[in-house]
Amino acid sequence: MAPARDRRTGFSRRRQYGVFMGYVLAVAGAVVGLVLLVASTFNPPAFSALRMGVAGVTTPVSTGLAKVGSSISGIPDATGNYFFVKQENVALRADRARTRALLMRARTIAYDNRRLRSLLAIRDRSPEPVVTARLVSSSASSGRRFALLNAGRWSGVKPGMPVRGPDGLIGRVVETGPNAARVLLLSDGDSIVPVRRTRDGLPAIAAGRGDGMIDIRSVNATNVRFNAGDLFVTTGTGGIYGPGVPVARVTRAGSDSVMARTFADPDTLDFALVEKVFMPVPPPRPIAQQ
Repeated sequence: MAPARDRRTGFSRRRQYGVFMGYVLAVAGAVVGLVLLVASTFNPPAFSALRMGVAGVTTPVSTGLAKVGSSISGIPDATGNYFFVKQENVALRADRARTRALLMRARTIAYDNRRLRSLLAIRDRSPEPVVTARLVSSSASSGRRFALLNAGRWSGVKPGMPVRGPDGLIGRVVETGPNAARVLLLSDGDSIVPVRRTRDGLPAIAAGRGDGMIDIRSVNATNVRFNAGDLFVTTGTGGIYGPGVPVARVTRAGSDSVMARTFADPDTLDFALVEKVFMPVPPPRPIAQQ
């Protein structure tokens, strides 16, 4: 059986040294404290300088310890903020998914409102429009270019009536039923519309090509120069289309005959305005002199 170890300091030189150093440090601390007390009592300026010197030495250490402490104490807050932000992002994504359908619906309504306002403005300027109808379909890929309206004889639509949209002329009615009408588009090969250039009044003919575009051809003149971007509107000649309705814009410069794109694209239109046939007022007859 091993003998019990004696806990007394006299049996361990290391312990004796440790106890002695403790006494020395305690006495030294008491002496230093007494000196500082005396200095602060009888010589305050010297004690202030000593105090600031000690503060200058201990301040960096205190600053470092404070930063470490604040970093450690901020770990729970940072962890909580991370999970809070993560949950908030999940909630925001869910809200975005729910509102996406509403946003698309709002954009569609805004687009319809703009088109309807344009049509209402046209109705204000157009003399006695017949009806505003929906373009149900259009033949954009076939050789013939027609569109179908959901209004016919019951709404007062008759063959020959011009049809226009918010941006310009679409075509004219060629066939009617009780509640539907067939519209010959400007781009059809059988469509011919008298037009004039807006910047100088040059007369021309807008003839359909059958491929979605039209040709602008000069009349009663040769070597006529057309520039890209030239705008053409109806002249009122022929008694079908009223004057000043936008028809097309030239896409490429050329002479005598150039290609142009119509302002109104039936594939993108929802509604169209059917107007009465325009009949220009005949010039007054000269009064016979007796």
